[in-house]
Parts: sequence; structure tokens; C-alpha cells
Amino acid sequence: MKTPLYTHVIKLPRKIVIGKGVRKNIPQYLKALELGKNVLIVTGPNLIKLYGKEIIQILEDGRFNVNYIVTKSTNINYLKTLMENVASEKYDVILGFGGGKSIDTAKYVATNISKPFVSVPTAVSHDGIASPFASIKGLERPISIKVEGPIAIIADTEIIVKAPYRLLAAGVGDLVAKFTAVLDWKLAHKLKNEYYGDYAASLALLSAKHVINYASIIRRGTEESVRIVIEALISSGIAMHIAGSSRPASGSEHLFSHALDIVAPKPALHGEQCGVGTIMMAYLHGKNWRKIKKTLREVGAPTTAKELGIDDYHIIKALTIAHKIRPERYTILGETGLTWKAAENLAKKTGVIS
Repeated sequence: MKTPLYTHVIKLPRKIVIGKGVRKNIPQYLKALELGKNVLIVTGPNLIKLYGKEIIQILEDGRFNVNYIVTKSTNINYLKTLMENVASEKYDVILGFGGGKSIDTAKYVATNISKPFVSVPTAVSHDGIASPFASIKGLERPISIKVEGPIAIIADTEIIVKAPYRLLAAGVGDLVAKFTAVLDWKLAHKLKNEYYGDYAASLALLSAKHVINYASIIRRGTEESVRIVIEALISSGIAMHIAGSSRPASGSEHLFSHALDIVAPKPALHGEQCGVGTIMMAYLHGKNWRKIKKTLREVGAPTTAKELGIDDYHIIKALTIAHKIRPERYTILGETGLTWKAAENLAKKTGVIS
């Protein structure tokens, strides 16, 4: 069976800067990219209080015209209202400064007004900081949508290291997920003749292997730890750019996480749920799930329902409906999914539930 012809445009970031205090050089990076002088910062309520004045001052000292908005949600209805206000202004570049919500909102805004997006993450809990996808709530299904990826990523380790350690550990959960995501992608290629890109897959796997090899250093929670995780997350984001889809980074373990977001009264962090999902999906693939579990434990990420703060019932329920989240995306869960009994056995055998 021949692989179907597959065409996509690969747009990669033009500049990636990682280091201590690099936020102070944002003006020179923007000038080098020749993006224009009118900057809209998209950030969160806590970050505007902590760093907002400093970032605005840095840009204004660099002779940029700066405005900012504080995002409250990534719900599609909220974003549409937000867009009505933004569309009437003339901005040259959208700068996302913050965690997941701020980055995803900035991506959405930039895409909708056809302006470049600059990613300035303040936490490294998932690979959205570098990917061409945004997690938007309130749509028909809880999945990421295609958006423009960042033209530049400026990651200040001095800021990121001050974020709660839990976010760093969650980033590791999102990274080990690449093991099962790639296995699912290979399976879809074999059984459904879906396009499979070996280079993108290899790059994603390299990201996952990187955090397994450096788990003990990550656990220290230092700037070196931050650098290890952020480089791996950026690499994963680049893999998605090259693949033209989220396939190398998102598989059955992500479907499980999305399902948990639906059924659990209080879901955990995305990366935490993906990490636990990876343990179970690796078992289904017949791979070394114990090694993945060991790595997550070593970095202090959850490996059980109890550690996620989610009832056993909701873990099993999520496993039984995960295959319905994206029926067009074939994974180890198949087209019919798991029965309640099979899901319960899977969660028990891997120690996710007791």
C-alpha cells in the first residue's frame, strides 16, 4: 500500500532565545525580525501584576507602542468578544506573555487578525508554547485547533523557574506522551494508510527520551531543569510544524486527557493527565510502561488517580469514551474503544487505580 501524497507548508520560528534575563532584550529581537512598532501583549491577571509594568517599560524604552489585554478564559465565546475589541485597533505583532491561557489566546488573536505571534512563556507545562495549535474551550469537541505558530519564542528561565514546580512536572507529563503518540501515529499509518513522517516522529521521540534521561536533574527545579524541559517542549512543537499536524505529539493519551476534562468534576493539569494516560496507553501498546511511570514519579508528577485528585470512576469513564473525542484520529483504542471492564482492568494493572 502506497503512502498517500500529503502536502503542507512548514513554518518554523525564525528566532528562539532561551536564557536568564532574556526578556530585557525583547525589543532588539523584535527589531531584528522587523515586525513593526505596535505591540499587543496578551497576558494573565497575576502576571500583569508581577511583570506587566516591567515588560511594558522594556518595550516602551525600545520605542515600541504597547497595549495589553488580560485574558480570563480560552472559551470561544469570550475570545470572539475579545476579537471585536482587538480588530478595531492596528497592531503589528501579538505577544503572548504567560502560561497556557495567555499563549493560546495570543495565538488565536494573532491568527484571526493575520499578525505574527511571539511566544514569551512564563511556565513550561505543555508544548503549546511552540506549536501551531491552540486549546480553545466551548467548541463541539475539546480538541486543539490549527493556528499560526510563533514567529519567535523568547523563554526567560529567570521567570519560568519561579513558577510552581507542579507546572514543570506537568511539562514532563506532556513530553513522555510522545512515546504513545508516535506509536498511535505508526498504527494509523499501518492500518489506515495515514501519512506518517518519520523525521517528525523521531524529533518528538527525542523530546520524550530527553526528559527520561535527565529526570533527576529536572527534579531539582533549577534553571537548568527549566532549560531541559523547555528545549524538549520546543522540539516537540517543531515536530508538529514539520508534520503539519499534532500527530507526533498527541495520541490516545491526549484523548484520555480530553475525556477526563469532560467527565471529571475537577480535572488536573493537562500534562499531568497526559502523563497518567501515557502509562496506560503504553501498556496497551505492549511497551515499557513501568519506565514511564518511574520517570513521572522521579520528577514528582502524578501516576495515579488519587494523585491526580480524580475518582477511579471518572478514570474508567474517560477510558471508555476517549475514542469518541476524535473519531477521525485512529489510535490503539480503536474505533469501538474499551469496555468498562477492560478499562477498569487496564487502570488496575498499571496501578492508576487500586
